[in-house]
Amino acid sequence: MNKPMLKTRLKYIAPIVLVGIFLDQLTKVWAVSALKGGPRYSFLADTLRIAYAENIGAFLGLGNNLPPQLRFWIFTALVGLFLMGLLVYLFIGKDVDTISLVALSLVFAGGFSNFIDRAMNEGAVVDFLNVGFGGLRTGIFNVADMYIMAGAALIIAGHWFVSKKSN
Repeated sequence: MNKPMLKTRLKYIAPIVLVGIFLDQLTKVWAVSALKGGPRYSFLADTLRIAYAENIGAFLGLGNNLPPQLRFWIFTALVGLFLMGLLVYLFIGKDVDTISLVALSLVFAGGFSNFIDRAMNEGAVVDFLNVGFGGLRTGIFNVADMYIMAGAALIIAGHWFVSKKSN
């Protein structure tokens, strides 16, 4: 895989990050204004549920029961440091190919948008989406979480594709 130069990296990173943050924040503003304190909605034979929630923990509420100061240090301060490091790596990392650049930009966009929530919403992230069939359901999530999961899936798929191609 080709290693992109700085100008090329910026052409990938900027639109992914800006669009990701914009879409996530826009949907969260909508969720707060339209869903907070309101009813839950169900679509596609209850496959998609839309309801307002605030998550003070991590993925699937992990860490919800931690003391507030510890949650701040883990989910805001440490995540903020991780995101700064990831952004630096995106721009100057020597082992970043195009697939990794796109994948890690997706992870950064989602992580940074959720970081904005934590910083502006007393450590909570706005969630409002849930999918599933019957009792088999996902946790409640948001657009930023979809970006993070898409980036993680692309990292795995990209690694698999590159290893298959080299064999």
